[in-house]
Amino acid sequence: MSTSGKFRAAAVAALSVTALALAPGAASGAAGCGALFDDFHYGSHTDGLLAQHGWQVRSGAGGPGVGGARWAPEGITFPTSDGDKVLQLASTTDGTPAGTTQTEIMQPDRRFFEGTYAARIRFSDAPASGPDGDRINQTFFTISPLRYANDPIYSELDFSEYLPNGGWGEAGPVNFQTSWHTYTPDPWYAENKSDSQRRSIDGWHSVVATVSDGHVRYYIDGALVADHDRSGPFDVYPRQNMSLNVNQWFIDLTQHSGGTSTYLEQVDWVYYAKNEVLTPQAAADRAASYRSSGVRFTDDLGGC
Repeated sequence: MSTSGKFRAAAVAALSVTALALAPGAASGAAGCGALFDDFHYGSHTDGLLAQHGWQVRSGAGGPGVGGARWAPEGITFPTSDGDKVLQLASTTDGTPAGTTQTEIMQPDRRFFEGTYAARIRFSDAPASGPDGDRINQTFFTISPLRYANDPIYSELDFSEYLPNGGWGEAGPVNFQTSWHTYTPDPWYAENKSDSQRRSIDGWHSVVATVSDGHVRYYIDGALVADHDRSGPFDVYPRQNMSLNVNQWFIDLTQHSGGTSTYLEQVDWVYYAKNEVLTPQAAADRAASYRSSGVRFTDDLGGC
């Protein structure tokens, strides 16, 4: 929060020079462009601090996901896990569009571009209640609007799209990292680069991406899993500022087996360093330093 600026300054000053080690082959970028950090200490989806801190909880209908499903603000809660509050997204289905709710929370102001993105996320292989098997997508990503089909400046970076029960022709579990050039919604046509890990990532994981010097590098638990650059037929390096988003939605309902199922995705914290490339460990160290200093939220991205 704005009143915690002095704590942020102390936290950053406490970091050693070695903690700011660069990702292999990447440049540091411009310095002093600010950061966003949130530890998700909120009361509910109606907490006024959410809007003050730039967050918007989605409601209403519309894609992605199941046509006729509802985006449910009440599915966004902030329970305590391992002694600390977390962001929780609960999405439910009874196998019908009318009985399906999906969840999304976002920083809708498009001010996210180059730099380092990091989050600690808990993915779920099985529902918290009800039968398993639904094709659910648990995500962390940035995106710009698609103004029209094949928009040449459309930009989207999917840091993690986890499909525990598969989907899109995959059996699952599978986790995708995808960098987009553009797409056409109908008939479907996509231009992107994508990598995946065909294994379970149930539980807590570090998800990090760096965007710099024509490369988008993706890391899971500190390991480089994808490096997307400008080469090839599609330049997937982002071309404009984007919003920052977390959501959980159903690809389809064809695998539902009865009753009502509730799936959970949790986020412990999120961090973005504008125009600064950090290793995954350095990004985690920044988050830990904020927390140890008592900083639950800070945002000074307006610097440059």
